[in-house]
Amino acid sequence: MGGSDAATTTHARDDAQVVVVVGSPVGDSPSAPLAAAAPPPPADAAEAKRELPAEPLAVESKQEAAAGPRVQAMAVTLVRDVETGPGASTSDSAEEKPSWFTPKRLLVMFCIINMLNYVDRGVIASNGVNGSRGTCSGGTCSSGSGIQGDFNLNNFEDGVLSSAFMVGLLVASPIFASLAKIHNPFRLIGVGLLVWTIATAGCGCSFDFWSITICRMLVGVGEASFISLAAPFIDDNAPAAQKTAWLAMFYMCIPTGIALGYVYGGLVGNHLHWRAAFWGESILMLPFVILGFLIKPLNLKGFTHNKKTKEYSPMVNPELQDGTNNNGIKQGVPAGAEDLAEKLPQKSSFSSFMKKVMIEIHHFGEDMKELLQEKVYVINVLGYIAYNFVIGAYSYWGPKAGQDIYKMASADLMFGGITIVCGIFGTLAGGFILDKIDSTISNAFKLLSGATFLGAIFCFGAFCFKSLYGFIPFFSMGELLVFATQAPVNYICLHCVKPSLRPLSMAMSTVSIHIFGDVPSSPLVGLLQDKIHNWRATALTLTSILFVAVVFWFMGIFVRSVDRFNEQSEHGVPATERTNRRPLLDGNEEAHTSG
Repeated sequence: MGGSDAATTTHARDDAQVVVVVGSPVGDSPSAPLAAAAPPPPADAAEAKRELPAEPLAVESKQEAAAGPRVQAMAVTLVRDVETGPGASTSDSAEEKPSWFTPKRLLVMFCIINMLNYVDRGVIASNGVNGSRGTCSGGTCSSGSGIQGDFNLNNFEDGVLSSAFMVGLLVASPIFASLAKIHNPFRLIGVGLLVWTIATAGCGCSFDFWSITICRMLVGVGEASFISLAAPFIDDNAPAAQKTAWLAMFYMCIPTGIALGYVYGGLVGNHLHWRAAFWGESILMLPFVILGFLIKPLNLKGFTHNKKTKEYSPMVNPELQDGTNNNGIKQGVPAGAEDLAEKLPQKSSFSSFMKKVMIEIHHFGEDMKELLQEKVYVINVLGYIAYNFVIGAYSYWGPKAGQDIYKMASADLMFGGITIVCGIFGTLAGGFILDKIDSTISNAFKLLSGATFLGAIFCFGAFCFKSLYGFIPFFSMGELLVFATQAPVNYICLHCVKPSLRPLSMAMSTVSIHIFGDVPSSPLVGLLQDKIHNWRATALTLTSILFVAVVFWFMGIFVRSVDRFNEQSEHGVPATERTNRRPLLDGNEEAHTSG
């Protein structure tokens, strides 16, 4: 052993201490041992230690007397930090959670934030805020009201304004989902809420069409972090027997928030000013922004952000500093990304930043590939796209179609009231029913296909009635049934992928249902109506697309599905931590061989 480094490690289990002893002999005393590792703890001691908190990282250097004064040894004891360990984000013991945390408190906080997001959607569309364009007749001109009147917007510009937030939402959702792997997701929600608060305040300070449009896009950016990351947090902390019920309460805030936005925007816009409505939203969200940065953050299942491991791994294994282990193998940087990165100059901070960007893009591509290979996820999202295509067009064209077919005096109020009531009760019912029959992916597909099939029949039948009194009860029942899908469809998105992919799963689901669903549906339905000039036939054609969603979700029943909620990476360590830990373990293995 004289003349070569030696190291010995002992680890009884994943959360036990790992002792690494590195000797640096410079003398000629081959008979002297360099260091001795601690003996492995007995099995009962290891079991007893499971419930004990981990000790902090301790590094101590000592002279090895037996090897003479010229032989130095350093003993490094590395203990995994339980708070940021692989299991910290779920099923932690009570003392490992932040002091402010209870599951119900988290649910209430997220529900309020979600409702405020959708209050903003209602505000921008309300008559009190949106207003009307100025008109001139008989030599007399009126100045108009609201945003449209102040900025003299035509209908096209007004339509762009209402959907501008989609640009920021669709671009930022996958970005926040990817950032969750290197930054704490709870803090990312705080960042998003800060952007949202500043952007809504900016809407109230805007001075023309382009300034308010840019602010609306930034509102979407701020909302993106919450949409991608809130549902996984709820899924982690909900009681096992009530997971979909809790998701249902969260998604119930969508119709509730929009309805409150109509009322709030109308009252504030008419009695104060439309700008005050946006400033009020910012003030209401500000406390949650402060909490997002000041309170101790929660960890998300499947993610580990262990700063200690990242900081001390190079110390334990110096070769990690230049990205290689003792075998000369690159660690933590995929081959494809490394090849791209090597093409850049390595001396400037900008090139270093670009190297990191390329690596993250490579990781994102790998995650997307894995996501798209999950058949259950793809089938679920395809059905969700068809469903959202219909619901989006209903919300935009429904009042106009109802007014033309049934000569409704107040079609806005009628359709709005039906949507709000059915949205609340239907969403809650879907979550509670799935929990009652056992929350599995297969049962979720059964509920999705069954409820959507019956809902499509009722909605289709409603537009066949010539009498308003036949239309209202049938359409109400249909809406109640189709809204029962909200909790089950998102339950599948969360549970058909491994925990570390859940934010990306939610982000890409949101992007897909908007890009291919409600965004194109309204203009396409309008184009169809321009061709046939028959609102009843147009409504029946639109409703029939719900049966496409039924087909996809019915197929999902027969696809092999596995609930991956409790799945971990190899050796029970998430990939994000395994990358940091691997150099230490590789170095130990070589030490065993050399010894």
